Amino acid sequence: MIGKLKGVIEEIGEDYVLVDVHGVCYVAHCSARTLSRIGSVGEAVVLFIETYVREDQLKLFGFMSGLEREWFRMLQIVQGVGSKVALAVLSTLTPSELANAIALQDKTTISRAPGVGPKVAVRILTELKSKAPAFSGDSGQSIGLKQELGEGVAPAPVADAVSALTNLGYSRDQAASAVAAALKNGGEGADSAKLIRLGLKELAR
Repeated sequence: MIGKLKGVIEEIGEDYVLVDVHGVCYVAHCSARTLSRIGSVGEAVVLFIETYVREDQLKLFGFMSGLEREWFRMLQIVQGVGSKVALAVLSTLTPSELANAIALQDKTTISRAPGVGPKVAVRILTELKSKAPAFSGDSGQSIGLKQELGEGVAPAPVADAVSALTNLGYSRDQAASAVAAALKNGGEGADSAKLIRLGLKELAR
């Protein structure tokens, strides 16, 4: 079982990278996001690897972080999501964006990924809802509030502030993150007007 590759980029294809590890070249299939970040031919690279072994093939999938690899694994728990769709989701959304979309139950954001229709998007949101907090990456601080918003149980001032910021043109994710920061600075008892004011300050940074 291969868990990580450290080597030199030999070739970059449309959906894969060829990594030379001491003279042995490995083909690792990657998301478009990973391929855009790994560097150029001749440069050193480190990839976290998910190894698939089938009767007729051995296939490697490469990721820039262990967190991205975990989401690749989790996405395939969902019915209708195979490796191709999982890579498409990770090509479209970062692990943090994916966790936020699931917490907010944001079907529109999930559906941006090629191959993800409305039914599959709903299954991803439903089946992975409990996974979002543990695999949210940098967004862990505000993920709880986003889950409350997604489930419709957030306090009224919070929901109103997020709605107001969304109406001003910010995405629901941006608005929720700003209000989460505003809550931290303004206190749990802050009213919607105060949360909107502090949220706008956060968004202006």
